[in-house]
Amino acid sequence: MLFCAKKCWLPFLSDESPKTTSPVDTARAELTQMGVNAALKVEEKMGDGYAIEKNGDGYVIRGGEKGILYGAYRLLQKMYLGQDACCEETQPAYQLRMLNHWDNMNGQIERGYAGHSFFFKDSRFCWDENRIRFYGRMLASVGINAVTLNNVNVHYPADRLCTEELLPEVKKIADVLRAYGIRLIISVDYALPVTLGLETADPLDERVQAFWNKQVDLIYSYVPDLCGFLVKADSEFRPGPYMYKRNHAEGANLLARALKPHNGVLIWRCFVYNCRQNWRDHSIDRPKAAYENYAYLDGKFDDNVILQVKNGPYDFQVREPVSPLLFAMPGTCKAIEYQLAQEYTGQQIDLYYMAEVWHEVMDVLEDMPPHIAAVTNLGDDENWTGHTLAQANLYAYGEMAWLGRAFDGTKVLKDWIGLTFGQDFEEKDRLEKMMLSSRGIYEKYTANLGLGWMVTPHSHYGPDAEGYEYDLWGTYHRANREAVGIDRSDKGTGYAQQYPEKLAKLYNDPATCPEKMLLFFHRMRYDYVMQDGRTLLQRLYDDHFEGLAGAEKLLEDWQAMEGKLPQAEWEYGLDRFRRQVENARNWCDRMNTYFHRFTLIPDEKGRTIYD
Repeated sequence: MLFCAKKCWLPFLSDESPKTTSPVDTARAELTQMGVNAALKVEEKMGDGYAIEKNGDGYVIRGGEKGILYGAYRLLQKMYLGQDACCEETQPAYQLRMLNHWDNMNGQIERGYAGHSFFFKDSRFCWDENRIRFYGRMLASVGINAVTLNNVNVHYPADRLCTEELLPEVKKIADVLRAYGIRLIISVDYALPVTLGLETADPLDERVQAFWNKQVDLIYSYVPDLCGFLVKADSEFRPGPYMYKRNHAEGANLLARALKPHNGVLIWRCFVYNCRQNWRDHSIDRPKAAYENYAYLDGKFDDNVILQVKNGPYDFQVREPVSPLLFAMPGTCKAIEYQLAQEYTGQQIDLYYMAEVWHEVMDVLEDMPPHIAAVTNLGDDENWTGHTLAQANLYAYGEMAWLGRAFDGTKVLKDWIGLTFGQDFEEKDRLEKMMLSSRGIYEKYTANLGLGWMVTPHSHYGPDAEGYEYDLWGTYHRANREAVGIDRSDKGTGYAQQYPEKLAKLYNDPATCPEKMLLFFHRMRYDYVMQDGRTLLQRLYDDHFEGLAGAEKLLEDWQAMEGKLPQAEWEYGLDRFRRQVENARNWCDRMNTYFHRFTLIPDEKGRTIYD
């Protein structure tokens, strides 16, 4: 099946992707197809950066080989939008700008909400070259330069991706994506030595070291520009160095040293916590885990190790503070990890534009890490992301990864709307308002004031106030008839003290803690008076009712766009917004009833709360 360029933000490109082998050749082919006169000047010292200059009736694009390609796509986008394309030299804010696919080789995608994998099916490689090339065009157009091919939870046969059995197929994918400046990363199983015949995977065992040296040499003989490995170890039943009483620096350095001669990097996820907690034990606090597992190892990791740290300390919840580990370990290279796949934020059914999340992180972190990653929201659905509007998150992520603190989520959204729906789209202002309001709406009817995890277990879509409350995952809110939340101040679990002094002081006191994270950091009585004079309980009621009303308004706005979009696309979106309203109604009614049953205090405004 061929996929039309109009299914994403590159409507000006031909449907058939040029079959080129290098970024510069790709740039030349794309510009030629569009009839754009542009001289390409390769200046390797510019690396991924580029500059665009006017030259008579044409342009000059200067940059490194990849920079030339990024500049070509930027020129075409600016021309389509009617904007000035010329710019001084621009360099990306992050060196590695990665997408992590959680694709399994059976074709399913863990936490995937846009269909199945377009790499794998039936435990084998199964892909359409034109789709992969267009995928490369999409990513290169926003400067993404590395992708992880497979799920971090590595199971057979994906553990064979770095063996002779499947490396010929890995090479074919790498050869296609190389033309778009994209390098592959392979998620590897830490216990692969055991799987392939050794009795141990102990990182200090010389046999294990020799195994990885040989295996990495083999991999690079097929894919000489492989970016490196991604590893999830000692987390959620995955094997790791703790099995051998070794720390994570020793475990990571084993693989990093095998990759080093090939200029490869080892990306080590810091998602490590006790997933078999006792809900009765109030001394254990899961958000503290990443800091406790890694901060003491600062300076112990080799220089080609990158610690990949989730943006928050939990697991991509609707509202979390920035992970304290991102402030720590100044002597260790880090990457920040986001989740474009909307696991807890609507699953690409409910509308949720993520730019505000990224702004909040940048507002708090004085020093951003040099690398960035995101769990992709892509699948084999014709529109790539399930909800057409979820494409905006992928586009904005690439822009944010390039621009860093200069990123303007509203401006980027305007560009995405113009590119995706056309400059003459009559409803662009309405759609922009819908997108910008979407996060606040979703937060109000689901996880207001920093509450999290009140979701349906396993699927993580829809409300279940106590779905995880007595489970083993460490995801508790401990609501009773008087109060809700966990005290994470210095008088409670002490989590707030993992932050630098200024933030620790801010979060430690309910009077100064940002209200939207109040119940993340503090256990509060329902009669606590908020800054606007409402009680905490009334705020909970109001937010859920207002969130439902906001979801209903999104549906009304989409209905008002009938006839302004292709009918099939409008009907597809209509189904999503109807499902969102039903989800919001379930959240509103069930959460308000939950708190009302505890407190027996009615809503001050007399709205219906079911008993």
